[in-house]
Amino acid sequence: MNRQIRWLGLGLMLLFTALFVQINLVQVVKADQYDRDPSNDRVVVRDFTKPRGAILTADNTVIAESVPSQDRYRYQRRYPLGNLFANVSGYFSFTLGSTQIEKTQNDVLSGNTDEQKLKGLSDLFSDRVNTGDVDLTLRADLQRVAQQALGNREGSVVLLDPRSGAVKALWSYPSYDPNLIANHDFNKAKAAKTFYDASPGKPLLANSYQERYLPGSTFKVVTATAGLESGTFTLDSQFPPTRTYTPPQTTNPIHNYGGTICGGDFTEVFYRSCNTAFAQVAVDTGAPDMVATAERYGFNAVVPIDLPRPAPSYFGTVNTFKDNIPLLALQGFGEGDTQVTPLQMALVASAVANGGKTMVPYVVDKTVDRDGKVLSQTQPRVWRQSLQPGTANTLRDLMIQVVQKGTARCCLQLANGIQAAAKTGTAQLNPEGSPPASHAWIVAFAPAEAPRYAIAVMVKATPEVTAGTGGTVAGPIAKQVLDFALALPASS
Repeated sequence: MNRQIRWLGLGLMLLFTALFVQINLVQVVKADQYDRDPSNDRVVVRDFTKPRGAILTADNTVIAESVPSQDRYRYQRRYPLGNLFANVSGYFSFTLGSTQIEKTQNDVLSGNTDEQKLKGLSDLFSDRVNTGDVDLTLRADLQRVAQQALGNREGSVVLLDPRSGAVKALWSYPSYDPNLIANHDFNKAKAAKTFYDASPGKPLLANSYQERYLPGSTFKVVTATAGLESGTFTLDSQFPPTRTYTPPQTTNPIHNYGGTICGGDFTEVFYRSCNTAFAQVAVDTGAPDMVATAERYGFNAVVPIDLPRPAPSYFGTVNTFKDNIPLLALQGFGEGDTQVTPLQMALVASAVANGGKTMVPYVVDKTVDRDGKVLSQTQPRVWRQSLQPGTANTLRDLMIQVVQKGTARCCLQLANGIQAAAKTGTAQLNPEGSPPASHAWIVAFAPAEAPRYAIAVMVKATPEVTAGTGGTVAGPIAKQVLDFALALPASS
């Protein structure tokens, strides 16, 4: 009898051990695997059957919130401003997942950070929710002005504080309505996403920082930095008036925009934006210094913004130009294979504005729990020392000349006599002899002597845009946004 009991006890111990092992295997070892299994919707259903925190702008406007719904999910994610912040907030969909802030800040919004979970232990037997809110650096009024200024032209506006890296506006057209994709009706949500995926202009892509373009003459800020800091050129360097410049290794000449004659000292060729001069600056400075300078500005690297999948801007390596000096000449004035995001060019302007330091750009100011206690607060950080303070002062003065008597004189005279510093760009997309097509650009900061804002505006090529220049097309957009921003209190 005792022997039978011992065997029974041993058997029960083995069964309990097997059960213990299986429970830990399921709940610990394979937990992540089961969470990722597409057929397992328990986690998603859990998240959809409880409230979710809000996403708010710096001027206290709600851009994402949860409202009661009349279906099994109990709560519907709603985006009160429609497409205005879609590329920042993203969407939160039961069937299609989440994007942007909805994805990166999911734990805060759903109350699943360690701090929120610990605090939630006291609410196990109450109806209190444990969600958190996300406060952004962007302002709804500035975003709306950027939207209105760009209008129905494809392009982007990026406005940031060069002193901190805080992004104040991040707008691209076309955009999309996240409410349509967040719809609990699967067929309607899928149809909306399919429509946007097939739409021209890539509305689901945040073109302001996830898409790259030729920068045109705005890149001359980088080339000027390389030429001056390498010691190859000074402000007294002279460039003979000419229509063309033929780099080594080719018989194909480079032309100035519109075939004009352009030359003078370094200051003049900068504010007049002479392609011939800056092709020569790039060639004479050499690939090692050009590449090193571009990389100090952030090229060939991923910008560490707190939004998903930023596209790196591209200049090339020293080997890229080893046997291709004509390409180096082209890229010296923003043509060739140079590819940039509007965010990157805003950072170029901000580095000059900030005495040579490029700050890490960010859109999340802070996160707070249900009681308003701060969970996290973004602290400004330097990303790169892009240029020396003395060179930054020189570039600021050159960019002021662009506004006072150069290519931005027409369109960037700010309200109340505030002085801006700028560089325009007209990025010519098609080779000579083909139908013309060009993007219009401007990068700027203001006030020039004590900058509060840096901006990049890019308008994609259309016949209307191509008929103008960076100054005439992008300049008025930058002016409208800067005038509004500079009228706000200095603490905004």
